[in-house]
Amino acid sequence: MTHKGQTISLAGADGTQISAYTVEAVGTRKGGLVLIQEIFGVTDHIKDLCDGFAADGYDVIAPSMYDRLHKNWQAEYTEEGVQQSIKLAQETGLTFARGDVQAAIDFLKDRGNERVHITGYCYGGSVTWFAAVNCDGLTSAVGYYGRLIMEMENDKPKCPTMLHFGAEDKSIPLDWVEKFKANRPDITVHIYDADHGFNSDRRQNYDAEATKVARERTLEWFEKA
Repeated sequence: MTHKGQTISLAGADGTQISAYTVEAVGTRKGGLVLIQEIFGVTDHIKDLCDGFAADGYDVIAPSMYDRLHKNWQAEYTEEGVQQSIKLAQETGLTFARGDVQAAIDFLKDRGNERVHITGYCYGGSVTWFAAVNCDGLTSAVGYYGRLIMEMENDKPKCPTMLHFGAEDKSIPLDWVEKFKANRPDITVHIYDADHGFNSDRRQNYDAEATKVARERTLEWFEKA
């Protein structure tokens, strides 16, 4: 599969060199975007998403968050791949997330992007929330079905933040999502009649309509922030 960008080396939180996929904006540049992977790594799907946002006018970078444990991890969409990826996500946690994401933000800022946004999916949705709270220089944040947000629900993002959840997602109870939405008027929350991972066309849970609507809302969020 041919992608538009390239893989570079980025100095992460503790000075560790981590790989990152980056692609330049097509046409008039609107800003920068840090895109955080699902549990499966910086896969072809994640690179496709990066290329898509680049086509919409964003310089995009997707750091490989598991590189300290497994360089350039890209799992198959199988039960074995899921279990291996969950283990890596659990072992990686959020220990280096602040520094790694900040390095990605700074990378985009150094290339002239005054406006830098962040989005992420699954594990990346949790990292997106964490970064919105802890990192500097973000214009806005959009997280997709980040389960660990439940453990950080009282945190206060530094930038306008929107979250997408699936009503059928068994890993994030709908009762919790609805309560969170009611208790946090400062956060824009959308709930879709879909399951966890609905944005990935590589997964059985893919929902084309939810993906379309969520993407439209995400791009609008970036524009107005």
